[in-house]
Amino acid sequence: MSQAFHLILSGDTALWAIVGLSLQVSILAVLCAAVMGFPLGAALSVGKFPGRSAVIVLVNALMGMPPVVVGLVVYLLLSNAGPFGVLGLLYSPSAMIIAQTILVMPVVAALCRQSIALLYEEYRDQLISLGLSPWQMVPVLLWEARYALMTAGLAGFGRAIAEVGAVMIVGGNINHVTRVMTTAIALETSKGNLSLALALGVILVLMALGVNAVVAVIGGRRREAMHV
Repeated sequence: MSQAFHLILSGDTALWAIVGLSLQVSILAVLCAAVMGFPLGAALSVGKFPGRSAVIVLVNALMGMPPVVVGLVVYLLLSNAGPFGVLGLLYSPSAMIIAQTILVMPVVAALCRQSIALLYEEYRDQLISLGLSPWQMVPVLLWEARYALMTAGLAGFGRAIAEVGAVMIVGGNINHVTRVMTTAIALETSKGNLSLALALGVILVLMALGVNAVVAVIGGRRREAMHV
C-alpha cells in the first residue's frame, strides 16, 4: 500500500498518463451522451407521438445493458468486416468513447425525462398561459432542471469511468494508447504488479467519492433554489 501511495504522490508518469486518458475518454463520452440524451429525455417528457411509451420502456431497459454486449456490438460495427470498418476506429480512444457514449446516454436520457416530467406537470399551465407550445417549453424546462441535469451527467460519468468490459473489447488495452484505469487494474493485478493496481484503485475510489460529494452539493443548491 505504501508503494501505491508513493506512485500517486511522486507523480509517476505511467500512472497519471492512464488517469489522464481515463478522464479524457469518460468526459468526452458524457458530453456526447448529454448532447443526445438531454434533448431525447425532454422530448419524451413533453412530446406526444406514436411509440412514445415504447421508446420510454426501451430507454429504461437500456440503462441496464451489459457493457460487454455494448462492446461486442461496437466491435462488430467498427471491425474490418463491419459497416464502419473503413474509418479505422477500432482499438482507439474514439472507439472507447463511442462505446461509453452508448452506455451513458440511456442513463442521462432517463434521468432527464424524469426531472423534466416533474417540472412539466408543475409549470405546464403557467407556460401554456404564456402561449408556449410543448416544444417551446423545452429550453425553459431544461434551464429549470439544470441542477438535476448536472446530477444526471455526474451519474453518467460515474458509470463511464468505472466501466471495463466494453472499453476492453473495443480498445484492446494497448499501453500508452487505450489503457485506462479499469483495464490497467485488471492487467496489473493479473501480472502481480499490485502497487500500480492499488494506486489506480485508490484514485478511482477518490473519483467516486468526489462525484458523490459534488452530487450532494448540487442537490443542496437545488433545494435552496426551490425555496427561494
